[in-house]
Amino acid sequence: MPALLTRPALSRALLARQLLVERARMPVRDAVEHLVGIQAQAPRPPYFALWSRLADFDPQELSLQLEGRGLVRLSTMRGTVHLVSDRDALELRALTQPLHESAVRTNFAKQLGGEDPWQVAEAARELLAKRPLTGSELGSRLQERWPHLEARPLWMTARYLLPLVQLPPRGLWGRSGQPVLDTVERWLGRPPAAEPGVETMVLRYLGAFGPASARDAQTWSGLTRLGEVLERLRPQLRAFRDEAGRELFDLPDAPRPDPELPLPVRFLAEYDNIVLSHADRSRLLDEPARRAMASRNGQVPAAFLVDGRVRGMWKADTSRKAARLTLTPFEHLDEEAEQALTEEGQRLLAFATDGRPGPHTVTFTAPALPGATSPR
Repeated sequence: MPALLTRPALSRALLARQLLVERARMPVRDAVEHLVGIQAQAPRPPYFALWSRLADFDPQELSLQLEGRGLVRLSTMRGTVHLVSDRDALELRALTQPLHESAVRTNFAKQLGGEDPWQVAEAARELLAKRPLTGSELGSRLQERWPHLEARPLWMTARYLLPLVQLPPRGLWGRSGQPVLDTVERWLGRPPAAEPGVETMVLRYLGAFGPASARDAQTWSGLTRLGEVLERLRPQLRAFRDEAGRELFDLPDAPRPDPELPLPVRFLAEYDNIVLSHADRSRLLDEPARRAMASRNGQVPAAFLVDGRVRGMWKADTSRKAARLTLTPFEHLDEEAEQALTEEGQRLLAFATDGRPGPHTVTFTAPALPGATSPR
C-alpha cells in the first residue's frame, strides 16, 4: 500500500516547492518558470507573490523582464491571465487552447448569433497585425464587420481563441494601464508550440504543487483526462495516499519535509495559485476558511499563512503617507502568531511603499468566522 502523507506533511511539501518555507535566491524569470506561472488578473499581485518567495526581491527586475519580453502576461491555465516566461507562453498557451475554445462555446456562442467564432478570431488577427489594440478598440473595429453584434462578445471571442499578450506598461511596478493586446507571435517573434508536451507540463506541476492527484492537476490546468497522462508517467513517479485514501503522485526526489518542520508566517497575494491549484484544498484550507474566502464575483483575496495553514486575509492601503495593513483572521490568533504577522507585515508595507518613510501600521480586525473569539 502507498505510504500515507498527512495534512501537515502535504502542506510542508507544497510550501517547500512554492518557495514559502525559506525565501529562495534565484532570478525572477527562473522563479516564475519554477512556479509554472503566477496568476495575474491584476497588475500588482505577482509582485507580492514573488516578494514572499524570493530573498531581496527587486520589483524592477520583474518590470524589466516584462519590457524585455522575457516574461509575458496572457491567458493560460484555467483560462485566466498568468505571468509566465516567454518559453512557457508558447508551450502552456498551446496546451490550454482546448479549454479556451470550450469557453467560447459555453460563454459566447449564443451572443455571436450563429456567426463562426473562428472568422471573428481571424478578423481580429488581421486587425492586430496592423497595431496593438485595447479590448474595447478591438471590439469596435470588429463591430464594423458585424454591426448586429455587441462589441464585448466579439473581442472576448478573439481573446479566447487567439493567444493574446497584454503589453507593457500593463503590469509594470508603479506604472500600469489598461490592457493593450497583441498576438504572441508578433510580440515574441514565434508562434505557440505545434506539439506541446502534456507529460512535461504534468511533471512540472508536480514539481511545484505536488504531491497531487489527477483531479488536482486538472483543477490547476483546466484540462481533462490527465489521469491517463499520470498513468503513462507512473513508472517514473512515486505514489502516496492522503488521509482520505486518495492516490497522490509525486516526483521521486521532490522535497517532502518533516511534518513537524516549523514554518514562518507568510503573506499570499490575491489569486495566489497555491490556494487555487488543487481539487482538495484541505492541505492548506479548512472548509470554513474556504467559504470565508469565497466571493460571488470570483475574486480571491490575499491571505496569510500561520504554521502552514491559511488563517486569515489581508489588505494593504498604501495610497496615503500613513500606510496601513489590515489583517482579518478567521479565528483567534495567539500572541506569538500576531507578533510574527506584525513584523512580517511591516516588511510587506516597506516593500509596497518602496521604502517610503512614514507611519506603517499593522492592525487586526475581529475574527471573520462566526463564533470565533475576538483577538486581544
